[in-house]
Order: sequence, then structure tokens, then C-alpha cells
Amino acid sequence: MYRSLVTDLLGYEKITTTEAKAKEVRSLAEKMITLGKKGGLHARRQALTFVLDEKTVEKIFADLAPRYADRNGGYTRIVKLGPRLGDGAAMVRLELVE
Repeated sequence: MYRSLVTDLLGYEKITTTEAKAKEVRSLAEKMITLGKKGGLHARRQALTFVLDEKTVEKIFADLAPRYADRNGGYTRIVKLGPRLGDGAAMVRLELVE
């Protein structure tokens, strides 16, 4: 489940999910972006073992890594949206910062 959420976050650059899931996905996504910043074949293969889509891995290394080259972390942002209507779970939007 977390692998799918990380793949969607890095592919679409924002997702809406519960707060607990977002906090876990945040750290995993930041690790994938850090792998993209390292570059190299070994880092690409490590990202391919976790991220489910090859196009998303290409996006990490080609687009996201150069965008965050001067940042030392903090690539994501959590914005609270309010409770979900069905069960009242806290919903958030997890997105990549500019």
C-alpha cells in the first residue's frame, strides 16, 4: 500500500489520504528523491525495487532530483483538509513543494 502511495505521490506530485498514512509516506518519498539526487546506476536500481512504475523512476532522476538539488530535505508538505465524511478520519493533502 505504501509503495503505491509513494509511486502516486511522485508521479502526480500530490495525493489525498489520511494523516497517518501521509506521515509514513512522507519519509519514504523523501528517501526516493534523495536517491534521485545521488544519481548513478546503483541508486536507480534501488529506486526501481521500491517504486512500482519505471516512468516514475525516470521522473525522479530527470525532473525531481534537479529541482531539489539545492535542498537538504523537506521535499513534501502536508496540508490538513478536515475529517472524512464516512468515518471522521483526518484527511490531508500530501504534496511536493515547489
